[in-house]
Amino acid sequence: MEGGAYGAGKAGGAFDPYTLVRQPHTILRVVSWVFSIVVFGSIVNEGYLNSPSESKEFCVYNRNPNACGYGVTVGVLAFLTCLLYLALDVYFPQISSVKDRKKAVLSDIGVSAFWAFLWFVGFCYLANQWQVSKPKDNPLNEGTDAARAAIAFSFFSIFTWLCLSLFLAAGLIPALFWQSLTAALAVRRFKDLTFQEEYSTLFPASAQP
Repeated sequence: MEGGAYGAGKAGGAFDPYTLVRQPHTILRVVSWVFSIVVFGSIVNEGYLNSPSESKEFCVYNRNPNACGYGVTVGVLAFLTCLLYLALDVYFPQISSVKDRKKAVLSDIGVSAFWAFLWFVGFCYLANQWQVSKPKDNPLNEGTDAARAAIAFSFFSIFTWLCLSLFLAAGLIPALFWQSLTAALAVRRFKDLTFQEEYSTLFPASAQP
């Protein structure tokens, strides 16, 4: 198999932690992982408040449990997704099949773009609910820093996941280009050989030197 296919070292090679930690997509994935922890950690720890007049906790975002639920769910799932693809980054150099490498990179691009969209939705949703929150629901301003942190890091996560998707796509395009070029040249060569064979069959005398 050809080495260096789809942004990795030699196919079937051993795992090199030093090379892994220097790769931009690994750095972006770790940053996205940290941001997801900040988002769901902030909401879980300080996103639910107690009211003296109520026994049940309520969400700091306009008393909307769906807003807190969305932030926690997206944050936890993004956290798990980062771990999954970090494990794939570790295993990737051992994949000897170029087709399997291509599938792994394509799935990474698609998942990263999808998470960028989910974080965009999350940022808009949390920011909107925070904006319409009533001061009387939280007169002591409890959990406000955590609420703002979750919104801010949701915004940052849009760009980390988007950059991750674009970076992987930028690395995949040259490989696809060379594959297409090689296939086109092979087809043209086959056509030339076929024409020469047919010509020699039809005009055997003229084909002789």
